[in-house]
Amino acid sequence: MIKLKLISCVLLMSLGSLAAFSQQKPNIIFILVDDMGWSDIGCYGSEIDTPNLDTLANTGIRFTQMHNTSKCFPSRACLLTGVYAQQCGMSKGFNKITHAVTLGEVLRTAGYRTYASGKHHCRESLFGRGFDRYYGLLDGANNQFNPGEQRDGELPPAQKTTRTYNFDKKQVSPYTPEETDFFTTDYYTQWAMEFLETDKHSDKPFFLYLAYTAPHYPLQAWPRDIAKYEETYKVGYTSIREARIKKIKKLGLIPAEARVSNPAHSNWNSFSDLKREQEAKRMAIYAAMIDSIDQNIGNLLAKVEELGELENTLIMFAADNGACAENVEHRLSKKFKGEMGTVGYYACVGKDWANVSNTPFKKAKNSSYEGGICTPFIVNWPDHLNSTGSITPFPCHFIDVMATLVDLTGADYPAEFRGESITPMQGVSLLSVFKNSAATAKRDQPIYWQWAKGKAVRTGDWKLVAEGSKWQLFNLKEDPAETKDLTRLHPEKAAEMRKMYEAWYTSTPVGANGGIAPSEK
Repeated sequence: MIKLKLISCVLLMSLGSLAAFSQQKPNIIFILVDDMGWSDIGCYGSEIDTPNLDTLANTGIRFTQMHNTSKCFPSRACLLTGVYAQQCGMSKGFNKITHAVTLGEVLRTAGYRTYASGKHHCRESLFGRGFDRYYGLLDGANNQFNPGEQRDGELPPAQKTTRTYNFDKKQVSPYTPEETDFFTTDYYTQWAMEFLETDKHSDKPFFLYLAYTAPHYPLQAWPRDIAKYEETYKVGYTSIREARIKKIKKLGLIPAEARVSNPAHSNWNSFSDLKREQEAKRMAIYAAMIDSIDQNIGNLLAKVEELGELENTLIMFAADNGACAENVEHRLSKKFKGEMGTVGYYACVGKDWANVSNTPFKKAKNSSYEGGICTPFIVNWPDHLNSTGSITPFPCHFIDVMATLVDLTGADYPAEFRGESITPMQGVSLLSVFKNSAATAKRDQPIYWQWAKGKAVRTGDWKLVAEGSKWQLFNLKEDPAETKDLTRLHPEKAAEMRKMYEAWYTSTPVGANGGIAPSEK
């Protein structure tokens, strides 16, 4: 585990100090993981061993109400562009980003060298969209050990279809690694560290976007990591979930008196011994994948420290949606015959463990309830956070990252780019929250969601959300886990917010061009 120095930080208040700060722009690292629940890392309540993330949290800031879009590719589009997926051509399927610019394209205007490694989930490479280097996956998921064709002495790699990788200008489909120790989490990190090492003598600050595929299915991990958790999950869903709730409240992530969602998992004791063993193994592999992410983050931080850049680096960490309750395992298990956790088997974590991962919230990936859209969000920035180890309930969304980094770096956000009109930034800058997380600033701007049947709008502490045609109203300050529908008590508020949502949706290209009717589908 990399040991980060605890620093007494002073809020930059005067114009003079802000000017001095701007002369030395920070390096920026954004680490994104895939299909991970809100309580799946130690500093958010988990039993999984994540010492590096815990240290980043304990010497940084934890946000309790950062949000994605509940689905991989629109979340990543929002993060990269600072506009809603409905505004950049990425709300229906993963295509090409239109009428928007990426963080790489924008940060280049502020003198940054830009790197990306890992999953992009788009029809175009990040190498052509503002990143000096990009190695990684252009699809949604792949075999963690071998995304390509069968290698000598190895079982056929379990996967749904052929996957495409990009290596700067070169596109490879399928990509079959020559290295027998290939594992996506390890190699995405190695590629990122190689980019930094290659350009270590540059006098430009760097922006690194490190986007893992783990712990997205297929569940696969190194045996040494799985072994750490062989006994952990044999106690069943209820024991793990209740322990997380207790820890979450003890950490102060939700108020001690706050209600939590009702459990939505199966009865562990109704299973056969074999079924319980399989379920415990399933979650052990999932935990091992998250453990491996943390190990690799430690390696990355050690590299940045070796380069002498750690003290001048802003680090952010989040997940692209909640834990996944989808299950394609049964369909694929007839084709692939390896053991769970290995290259030859396509396992999913399943709806029951997903419910535990998303504790204390309800629902999961693909839903606009908090279990689908609320992500852990850690910000670590030596010398510039005045309240290390703090927790903030400031409500935010991936669209806010672009506005924050433009504010931080003085980068230019264009009105036109490559012959296209560019959608104005939709988010708000979080820089003041980074510098003073204890402040009681409130968000003036609403936040919107729409993916599949899910849709929602949040303004202040109020959230109106639906799956299909039934809307529900919640006060998230009093009820962060959405346990008490207030629609009947506050019908005027619900009606007002529904009109807000419909006005927003129909203002987007998707809504204006006959997309899903916001109130009927």
